[in-house]
Amino acid sequence: MWSGDYLFVLQNLVLKDFKVRYRNMSLGVFWSVLNPLIMMLIMTFVFTKIFKNNIPKFPVFLLCGLIPFNFFAQAWSAGTNSLIESAGLVKRVPIPREVVPISSVLSTCLHLLIQIGILLTFTLAYGYGVNRNWLWLPLVWIFEVVFVLGLVLACSAIDVYLRDMRYVVESSTLVLFYLVPIFYSSDQVPKEYIDLYLWNPVTALVVALRRILIEGVPPGGSLMRNLSVVSICALAAGWLIFRALHRRFYDHL
Repeated sequence: MWSGDYLFVLQNLVLKDFKVRYRNMSLGVFWSVLNPLIMMLIMTFVFTKIFKNNIPKFPVFLLCGLIPFNFFAQAWSAGTNSLIESAGLVKRVPIPREVVPISSVLSTCLHLLIQIGILLTFTLAYGYGVNRNWLWLPLVWIFEVVFVLGLVLACSAIDVYLRDMRYVVESSTLVLFYLVPIFYSSDQVPKEYIDLYLWNPVTALVVALRRILIEGVPPGGSLMRNLSVVSICALAAGWLIFRALHRRFYDHL
């Protein structure tokens, strides 16, 4: 178990990363609001005016995909680079090394909270009322954060030894942008691939959000099973990889 001192360090690293990310920017944290809105406007124009679809209230549908994916991509990328970027801290301060990638993910969670607020605002503005299934929202988001923590622990440790890891992550997120049903419905995925799709925690979260916020129904037992099993397994695997590799970080940083 971590001592209170380590938790204090974690808290300060989270706040420091949050402040530094928008330091010297005139709009500051407002970029957390602008980024998904700009992307939503562009993609809404493209997929309602050029590639026309029949999805009603498309901006809400789109935000249910964009916001989870943006969090996943940003947290995975920043977390993978976190140990290299904090090499001085890792080498000079005797703290658990996993504090650094964990703080990076938690810092991105602060931006996520702002963007969840945008999603819920648009949901209500487009006439989708609050329903009892909103109680599922904290749980599905927690599983998403757990999944990302597992990925970041593994990839940040590997990145210390193989500096190409950050480019692997960048390429993977580009591929996943099209494999996650962000601007199309999961109903359009061919039946032979849908089960594989739904084992992806990001896809599972997107589908769960649309069921809860748009359809007003529970996410479903099989979907929650996929999301929980893969997320917990990813965290366990990431932790084991990190603990196996962390002893020689000093020599490679």
